[in-house]
Amino acid sequence: MIESAPGELAFSIVGGDVGLSRRFVTSDRIQKLGLALAGFPDYVHSGRIQILGQSELSYLKKLTAEETSLAFSKLNTDAICCILLTKGAPAPAQLESFVNKHNIPLLSTPLVSSRAIRLVTTFLEEALAPEITLHGVLLEMYGTGVMLLGNSGVGKSECALDLISRGHRLVSDDSVTIKRIGGRLVGAAPDLTKEHLEIRGLGVINIRELFGISSLADKVQIELAIELSDWRETENIERLGLEVHNEEIFDISIGKFSLPVTAARNLAILVETAVRIYLLRRSGHDAARDLIERHSAMIATR
Repeated sequence: MIESAPGELAFSIVGGDVGLSRRFVTSDRIQKLGLALAGFPDYVHSGRIQILGQSELSYLKKLTAEETSLAFSKLNTDAICCILLTKGAPAPAQLESFVNKHNIPLLSTPLVSSRAIRLVTTFLEEALAPEITLHGVLLEMYGTGVMLLGNSGVGKSECALDLISRGHRLVSDDSVTIKRIGGRLVGAAPDLTKEHLEIRGLGVINIRELFGISSLADKVQIELAIELSDWRETENIERLGLEVHNEEIFDISIGKFSLPVTAARNLAILVETAVRIYLLRRSGHDAARDLIERHSAMIATR
C-alpha cells in the first residue's frame, strides 16, 4: 500500500514495521481512534486505517503515562491493521511501545487529518474495488468511456484503429479490466497489453509509436457499450431507435447500442454517431421521439 499510495501523502514508517507484511487493509473506510482511546474500544472496526490526529494526540497529552498505556492496552490489537499519524506529529512513547509490541504498522504523513483522510479514502476505494476482466475494446470518445463488444473477428480492433486516427483515444484492446468504484465503472488496460492493438493482417501494433501519447488514455469511466454483430445473425433491429437498451456490468446499468456489421458500413462513423446520440439523449434531446411527436401532432391537426 505504501509504495502505490499518492505521493502527496509522503508516508513514513514510524514503528511496527514487522506488521507491514502481516496486517492487511480490507476496508476503504477510515476511522479516528479517539473514541476507542476514550474508553470505547469496541468501536474499533477491523481492517480500517486508524487515524491519530491533533485532537486525539491533544487528548492523550492530558493523560498520565500510565493512563496512556492503559488506554492503548484496552484496544483490540487483532482489529487494528494500521495506525496513521497526521500533520507529522511525533508519536508518544507509549504508542511506539504499543505498536512495536504487537507488530502494528505505525505510519506518519505531513498532511492534516482532513486532507489525509480524503486522499487515503480515494486511493483505497480504487485499490480495493471489485474487479473483472471482459473481452472488448475500450476507447475514450468525447470524454466518455465507450466499450466495443462483439465476437472475435467482427471488427472491433479495426474500428478502434479508425477511431484513433480520427482523434479518439485508446484505453485497452482485447481485454479490459473493469473496477466498480462506488456507483461508477472504471476501465483500464492490463499491464501486458497496454498501448497495443491487434489488427488481423498487421499483427500487434504500438499505438503510442504510431499516433503519439495523445492517442492513449490510462483509464476512463465506462458509460456506453456498443455491440458489433454480424448482420446475418441479427434479427429485428429497430428502425426508429425508440427502444433504449442497457448493458449490465457489476449490477450497474449503462446505455447500449447494437450495430449490425456489413461490408458496406463505415463502422467508425456509426460508432461516433452512436456516441453523439447518447450524449444528446443524456442532455434531453431525442431525435426519434421528436419525430414521432411531430408526426402525431400533424395527424391530430389534420
